[in-house]
Amino acid sequence: MTLVIVVILAFYVAFNLGANDVANAMGTSVGSKAVTLKQAIIIAGVLEFTGAVLFGHEVSETLATKVANPNLFAATPQLLVTGMMTVLISCGVWLQIATAKGLPVSSSHAVVGAIAGFSAVAMGIGAIDWPSIGMITIGWIVTPIISGSIAALFYSQIKRWILDQPNQVTQLREWIPWLSSALLGVFGVIVLPSLTQPLTNFLIEKVGIDIPAYDIPLFTGALAAVGLTLISWRQLEVEECRGAEEEYITSHSPFPTPIERLFGRFQLLSACFVAFAHGSNDVGNAIAPLAAIVYINTTGNVPINGITIPVWILVVGGAGIVAGLAIWGKKVIATIGENIIALQPSSGFCAELATATTILLASRLGLPVSTSHALVGGVVGIGMVQSLNAIKFQTLQSIAAAWLITVPLSAVLSASIFSLARIFWY
Repeated sequence: MTLVIVVILAFYVAFNLGANDVANAMGTSVGSKAVTLKQAIIIAGVLEFTGAVLFGHEVSETLATKVANPNLFAATPQLLVTGMMTVLISCGVWLQIATAKGLPVSSSHAVVGAIAGFSAVAMGIGAIDWPSIGMITIGWIVTPIISGSIAALFYSQIKRWILDQPNQVTQLREWIPWLSSALLGVFGVIVLPSLTQPLTNFLIEKVGIDIPAYDIPLFTGALAAVGLTLISWRQLEVEECRGAEEEYITSHSPFPTPIERLFGRFQLLSACFVAFAHGSNDVGNAIAPLAAIVYINTTGNVPINGITIPVWILVVGGAGIVAGLAIWGKKVIATIGENIIALQPSSGFCAELATATTILLASRLGLPVSTSHALVGGVVGIGMVQSLNAIKFQTLQSIAAAWLITVPLSAVLSASIFSLARIFWY
């Protein structure tokens, strides 16, 4: 019965995470009209789920074993179970409140704060793994700076060499290979090596071919990036550039210029990558407490030297994320997509490419960084290139305030719930 309750709580957190974090991940695409809300839900449904199942274990392991010091709970594993249950409750409640207000808060902040809160009550301040907290905190600070810098760099070049030129379509034709390489290279080089790792293991263990562990994955990733670049180049040049202006006149396009309609194609792909990147990183915020509880119930021990995340737990997290976005994600989408700066596909593409790059790298390092930090940082970076007057600072102030209070509020809420639970259950 306890396991059923914990699974429901994990789904509840994932649901609210989908309504908040996934919504802000897709907000730029919906705001620029590159995709509709229905299309965003479908994209997230497939790629958030895939990213969660394929890559979600790294961040989940970090949160499950490296925020609270597990050694201090070795003699009382059920105390850790109670603490992880309070983490799920407090995070779910705060994410639900923030979503109702349309605020894109960080689920990573909420989970880390909640784990630290109950750990301090259970075992004292020393129970918190401060070095891990420090690394995670550095990630939160650096994430928007890195993402904003990447977005500003990309957008400034696109603005200079394409958008500010008299013949934009011709300029875009020349830049297609570079844009395609940047977009597809991020996915091909970072993601595909991990997908091809089973082939490498098979050749080494079964066939007996003695090759370095990463030769095939890196070669496959690079080859895929080049192949997809050539396909994208041909498709955009032949099918899009030839009749872009005539099609724009006859089709009631939601975009202000033909060039933005073409960039909408690129942003559709970048939206897919952001969804995949988000699922790979942020699903850990919902399922890490569940993974720790399942491990303790199965083995009777606290996970000290790492933890293996069962696939069914990743599936629970992925399903909850998709359901939350579909049912309740519209409010946060509006905040990110419309209420920071006015977005077009060219600028939204740059923000999403920067976000995907930042988050995928963090996922490979096992760092639970904030997707909302990365995306907001990317949008602000683009706004700085356009004009400071284009940025709606009142919206940013509300978002920043929500970011700042998330950790202490989650910690206090978790500590309070844990204190009550310990009184009634122990």
